Amino acid sequence: MANFINSADRVIMPIAIVPMADEFKWDLHGQGWVLSSFAVGYMSSQVIGGSAAKRYGGKRVLTIAVLLWSLSTIVVPLWAHSIHALIFSRVLLGLGEGVGLPTIFHIFSHAIPGEERSRAFGYLVAFGSIGQTVAAVLCPHLPWQWMFYVFGIGGLLWLLVWLMMYTEKRSTLDLEEEFVEPPKVNNTNVRWTEFVCHWPLWSVYLAHFSMNWSNYIIMQWLPTYLTRSLGASNSHIMFTAVPYIMNSLVGVAAGHFADSLIAHKWTVLSVRRLMTSVGLLGPGLFILFFSAVNNLPLAVFFVSLSLGLSACNSSGHLSNHPEVAPNHAGITFAISNTLATIPGIMCGPLTAELVTQSHGRWFPVFVIAAGVNFVGAVIYLSQSAASQVL
Repeated sequence: MANFINSADRVIMPIAIVPMADEFKWDLHGQGWVLSSFAVGYMSSQVIGGSAAKRYGGKRVLTIAVLLWSLSTIVVPLWAHSIHALIFSRVLLGLGEGVGLPTIFHIFSHAIPGEERSRAFGYLVAFGSIGQTVAAVLCPHLPWQWMFYVFGIGGLLWLLVWLMMYTEKRSTLDLEEEFVEPPKVNNTNVRWTEFVCHWPLWSVYLAHFSMNWSNYIIMQWLPTYLTRSLGASNSHIMFTAVPYIMNSLVGVAAGHFADSLIAHKWTVLSVRRLMTSVGLLGPGLFILFFSAVNNLPLAVFFVSLSLGLSACNSSGHLSNHPEVAPNHAGITFAISNTLATIPGIMCGPLTAELVTQSHGRWFPVFVIAAGVNFVGAVIYLSQSAASQVL
């Protein structure tokens, strides 16, 4: 549920900025700063979140993270009259959300046994997609101020439930959280260079980067592509919610399927490689099909399959962190997610440049996305591991 609110909060501003810009007379440069300021906070707090969770405990750090991003959401209507204050609130939102996911990975590595890990990560990713879908459907029907109030207050209500219901088990010295499945080697003192010196870790990092490359293109450009290339009307744009619905459904199903394979004596490594292969090669193939069709329903079908199959990665490389680095899963995910945010920054200007240089053709954009997916799959298949590295 924290990831549901996390993901919903991210998509409010792209919807709300249209009426806000009209009301406050912002030009395109001002709107661009408001939208991009989130990434500044988000990228800068990933490793901080993973390190803080390890030192101070997942419950305490996640509480602070959700409190920060909820309050920064609630204050948007109060600070919107000053674009500088608004940009500051967006940076705070990024800081809170950047801390959040690495902390959740830290909690999962301590609290969830291996045979349940695939479906746990499947539900985590699925609820993020559901949050994006709910926000995209609900927000256009609300006054822009209430978009922020509803989801900000929702985060504060979640905090009350979290503080009452989640119990964190700590050692007798109150220095470390206890594991539900203790790692073979409890290696707590690791040099920072160790996080970038092992190919099994890099295979996870690069698989995450590859997954996000095509996902960011779909998230950022799908409405524009459907409108300008396939002639979709405003009423058709609601179909952009279909890929996110598919993503959430496949994520849950893939998680249960992966755990059932492990229960039937498949090795953990073979399951992680299988699910990552489906989660990278499948989307790469279907995004090529998507770029080749001129029929709107068929295009929506292919892009839904692409984003849907991408959810299999939740049972693949995203579930691999607690296995290769059980003592440091929050930090390894933070590094991975920081690198995987780079496509979110690059895909905007790079896509615009490719389409412009190709005289309005989008095919090069999707070919590159597919190629990145295929390379990521090959690297993960050849270099990944399911045994403890750190």
